[in-house]
Amino acid sequence: MSEHQDGEKRLGAWLRDRRMRLDPAAFGFPPERRRTSGLRREEVAQRASISPTWYTWLEQGRGGAPSAEVLERIAHALLLTDIEREHVFLLGLGRPPDAHYRSGGSVTPRLQRVLDTLDPSPALIRTATWDVPAWNRAATIMLGDYGALPPAERNILRIIFLDPRSRAMQPDWESVARYVVGAFRIETARAGAAGESAPLVRELCQISPEFRTMWHENGVNGGPVDIVKRIHHPILGHFAFEHSTFSVDGRPDLTLVIYNPATPEDAGRIREALAHG
Repeated sequence: MSEHQDGEKRLGAWLRDRRMRLDPAAFGFPPERRRTSGLRREEVAQRASISPTWYTWLEQGRGGAPSAEVLERIAHALLLTDIEREHVFLLGLGRPPDAHYRSGGSVTPRLQRVLDTLDPSPALIRTATWDVPAWNRAATIMLGDYGALPPAERNILRIIFLDPRSRAMQPDWESVARYVVGAFRIETARAGAAGESAPLVRELCQISPEFRTMWHENGVNGGPVDIVKRIHHPILGHFAFEHSTFSVDGRPDLTLVIYNPATPEDAGRIREALAHG
């Protein structure tokens, strides 16, 4: 059996397994006696608006390669989660689905507890549009009090380009700002959030000449590699941080950002600040 045929078999088996786990009554189908559990193939095909014969062949591993549109319909018909939808695309097409950004809102208490355990490293959660829905105490001390801002203004680009205090804390503000703009551009596109970020981009282009210039340079940057972020705190003095980002499991709309103190001395100064409030 070829690798392509094996992939078709695995896709068909996985779809059949998910179909048989579903409750017909939950979909409004009559509660009649059924020889097997779950939905019938023709019921899935009806929900997906595809041919029952072709869907049967697909489960049998002989339907040929499905299109992305058909896989989307089947994922919707089977009420697949985001992770299950991605798995179907990997089985059927050998690639993940195109990104469709959906804002997840606030973080869970569990994720907030993860942030809190990272003290004395400043840490925050960033959405695909670079809003900041959660942070820890070390971030409040070293980066700024997000809690004092209205929720609509808790955005990294807004703070970098519109907050004089943030600009004063960046020894090399221009380089930092240019890198942030390039990273923001590629990350919003990768997450499928370019449309959602467009109003913010238009507003910053109108308010900030620096942002407008950097945005129209059309630069892009990938993930941070060996980046050292330097901050001049107005009270505590100079600090250096190793800047790292991590995806949040099960939340493709969120990124964990950690600023790890570069030296034990820097970490100790932050611990002391935390202890004294």
